[in-house]
Amino acid sequence: MNATAVRATTVASAEVDNRAAYLGFAFAYVFGHGAALLSRAELVTMPAWLPIALLATGLLAGTAFAMTASLRAQKVATEARRRAEKLVGTAWITGFTALALAVTGLSTVFDKPELQTVLWPAGSTIVVGLIYIAEGAIRGNALHYNLGTWLMLVAAATLFVPGAGFFGVLAVLGGGAYLVAAFLERRRLAA
Repeated sequence: MNATAVRATTVASAEVDNRAAYLGFAFAYVFGHGAALLSRAELVTMPAWLPIALLATGLLAGTAFAMTASLRAQKVATEARRRAEKLVGTAWITGFTALALAVTGLSTVFDKPELQTVLWPAGSTIVVGLIYIAEGAIRGNALHYNLGTWLMLVAAATLFVPGAGFFGVLAVLGGGAYLVAAFLERRRLAA
């Protein structure tokens, strides 16, 4: 009996695989904000630069992975989809420019530079959440859309948490959401 060998072929897809990006951002939230919590609560003595370095490392890795995945998917996307992706890509620049103006304005007008310590992480997460909602809508990706919704709501709620607990909420609920999304992304892509 001859067995027919079936060769698996990979079909190029306009679907964006966010697993690596989600894991990069999870690292940023868990280790960056987690280190900020430990440092500010004086639970662990560490150099002042370490939490921001951990956060930046995860953010840079996540951003690089997200851009790579998006550009790879755009190669086989329709012209309308590429145009929509470029427009939502521009929202990253305008969103963070507006955030910089808002954070600087609020901390300056109220003469409270310490507000930046809370407004930057919360505001950044809100901007990211809003853009994920837009990307999810454009891509028809409910997981990305729901992750954006969760991040936006968590970030807004953290503004009610006093002291170092603010960073703990971002680390657990923000980083945890990215880890769950990375796990669910495999199932989404397989479906």
